[in-house]
Amino acid sequence: MDNKLATITNLFEGKEIRSIWDAEKEDYYFSVIDVISVLTESNDPSHYWRTLKSRMIKEGNETVTNCDTFKFKAKDGKMRETDTLDTKGIFRLIESIPSPKAEPFKLWLANLGSERIDEVFDPEIVIKRAIDYYRKRGYDDRWIETRIKATLDRNKLTDVWKSGGITEDFEYGILTNEIYKEWSGMTASEYKSYKRIRKENLRDNMSDVEVALTNLGEIATRELTKEYKPFGLEQNKNIAKMGGNTAKVAKDDLERKLGKKIISSNNQLKYKYKDDYKMIDNK
Repeated sequence: MDNKLATITNLFEGKEIRSIWDAEKEDYYFSVIDVISVLTESNDPSHYWRTLKSRMIKEGNETVTNCDTFKFKAKDGKMRETDTLDTKGIFRLIESIPSPKAEPFKLWLANLGSERIDEVFDPEIVIKRAIDYYRKRGYDDRWIETRIKATLDRNKLTDVWKSGGITEDFEYGILTNEIYKEWSGMTASEYKSYKRIRKENLRDNMSDVEVALTNLGEIATRELTKEYKPFGLEQNKNIAKMGGNTAKVAKDDLERKLGKKIISSNNQLKYKYKDDYKMIDNK
């Protein structure tokens, strides 16, 4: 139950929970009415939601303020605006609903919280969990070792960026995209779209060569940043392009010798996305 969308699907025993993928925010949004309908079996889930929403507002619950509206196809076939919540919001909503059907999910959340507390006292648990996760999905130990090392290298890069005046999350995203665009011709989000993935981690769906080139671009950027000591976003963007170009040179040279493209649309998913309303189908 480590896939959030699968968790929600399993919780509702296969009953339809209308959902939509927001590519800009990179998150799913689920119909609140559908969730309430399944959990409460209310004859009027819309009324139930209005009452619950009013109570949550009075209590100062932030879940309601984070509620967005999307158009979903209703039973009469017409597109109607519907209150939706992202994955985190749906989790909090379920915790607010007194329903026996929500108990398995609440238990799962409680166990999850317990696991995170254990990790504070023994961080090695996180590493073991990651290794088990990748092994179950068919990755060999050599790939796993490279993947973990890449995470360490990435942290070293962000530390260097911090010393150069980069402090905001969106700035890290901009610089990362400069590296990706320079060597692959795509931003990180465009790369994910090319591989037909959404919330999944991009590197987890790369070939070993793609991972190596990504690592090379970031390591080169780190070393160039240490050497030239840029400060601020614009200066760091120039260095990120230089680092990405190092990976591009390696990519172009290997492609020339192989006589074929290296970047692949292949991914490691065991499922595929079909459309905005029925999200996952087993391959």
